Amino acid sequence: MIIDNGKFDLHMHTTASDGEYSPADLVRKAAPLDLRVIAITDHDTLDGVAEAQRIGREVGVEVIAGVELSTKHEGKTIDILGYKLNKVEELNQLLTRMRRARESRAQVIIEKFAEIGMPIMMDDIMEFSQGGVIARPHIAKAVVKKGYVADYQQVFDEYLADGKPCAIDKTIITPEEAIELIHDAGGKAVLAHPVYLKDDEFVETLLRFPFDGIEVWHRSHNPEDVSRYKALARKYQILMTGGSDFHNDDHQLGSFGYTVETDKKKM
Repeated sequence: MIIDNGKFDLHMHTTASDGEYSPADLVRKAAPLDLRVIAITDHDTLDGVAEAQRIGREVGVEVIAGVELSTKHEGKTIDILGYKLNKVEELNQLLTRMRRARESRAQVIIEKFAEIGMPIMMDDIMEFSQGGVIARPHIAKAVVKKGYVADYQQVFDEYLADGKPCAIDKTIITPEEAIELIHDAGGKAVLAHPVYLKDDEFVETLLRFPFDGIEVWHRSHNPEDVSRYKALARKYQILMTGGSDFHNDDHQLGSFGYTVETDKKKM
């Protein structure tokens, strides 16, 4: 599939993980923007894909089945996007285990908040997760609603970020395991938002794994970042992808530094 007019967004999150729009509402939001192709890439779940694809058929938007998996390598978190997944039994088994681990992790985080005099309950968190994968943003929102801190970002900065009092590592797989699972599911594995790794030499080390692509365009990538990652994609002869990493209305669908005049994107 060739998309040569910029009307795509291949990194989007729904209420199935930590996004604020349901899969159906997110597709409906994308349609008036003339996005021809989008990918639902929720964290560690495929639960939003079927609903998004059903609405996509109704409104004329192609919805790619995707996922975003968290992995760890040399102490760093590596997010990997999987696209065009169609044989998902084994992958779903892993995602079910990871979902249960997230719930156990959330319970430990609840206990840590209680220890520092900021009690919250699982029901408080589930009010925001709405039955989807429990993620740290849901916990942060519950803490804010209780009135313990002023805003969402403060919860991360002071309590939930790595090394902070209430932080707990989630169940992590290796990049090799994630790539293999994505390939076994018939999909393509893409290194997500490499700028977050803050080390291009490390990024290049990762590309020696059997990645199919790299996320060249992202809302956090400036033009210099895009140029560097395009060069890496060409060097390793892998796909270039792009997406807004949409979670809420602070992010703009389809806006991630792609320009029709100067860029070509193949997926």
